[in-house]
This record gives sequence, structure tokens and C-alpha cells, in this order.
Amino acid sequence: MTTEPRRPTPPAADPAFTPADLGRRFGALVIDWVLCLLAAGLFASPARDAWAPPAVLIVEYAVFLGLFAQTPGMYLTRVRCVDWTDGGRIGLPRALLRGVLLALVVPALLMDQHRRGLHDRLAGSVVVPAR
Repeated sequence: MTTEPRRPTPPAADPAFTPADLGRRFGALVIDWVLCLLAAGLFASPARDAWAPPAVLIVEYAVFLGLFAQTPGMYLTRVRCVDWTDGGRIGLPRALLRGVLLALVVPALLMDQHRRGLHDRLAGSVVVPAR
């Protein structure tokens, strides 16, 4: 007799859902921002070319969240960004959208009871503690 592994309950359907705490989320963002400043410094002067670090952040979020559900900062702070409805990866297009909205800053400050910023709600994502 074979049994299939039990899939975790998706965040949207889990009555006991607990989002990642704000300290870890902020820590991940700080780590990612420092990495973006360093990476942008390889091809531009972040002090003179203000567009470079946000552009790197958008690309970083698109690639890392889309493919791995974690940025390097999220990996170090042990949080993940997953699909709200099924708990899987959000994919490249939605990760790109989330990165663009995060770079605008304001959507991230408008959170609901599940700590989902406007950028998360529009991208259909949520930040959860990593297993």
C-alpha cells in the first residue's frame, strides 16, 4: 500500500495560518537591499544613478521569488514568499509584479490582517515562515 505525502494546507484555506513576523521580513529586506546596492555598484554609481539599486531589487525579486520562493535575505531570515491560494511558488510574472510594487514602497505599508501588503494581495502571494 502506498500513501502519497500529505500536502500542507494552503495559507488561504488554513484557519490557523500564521504569517511571518515583521522583524524577519524587514531583516530580509535590509539584507536584500544591501546586496542590491553592492550589485548595482558593479555597473553604476548608486549615489549618482538612483535607478540602479531599485532595478536590481526588481530583478532579484523576479528571479529568486519566481524560481525559489526566497530571496537571499529571505533565506537568511528563514521566510518564504508563496502563493496565497495553493502555497506553491508564485512564478516569474507575479514575482516581477511583486518586485515592481515593492520598489514603489507604499503598497508594502498597506497590510491586512494576514500581514499581506498591497503588493502581496495584487501578486496573490504571502510571506510565511520557512519550514
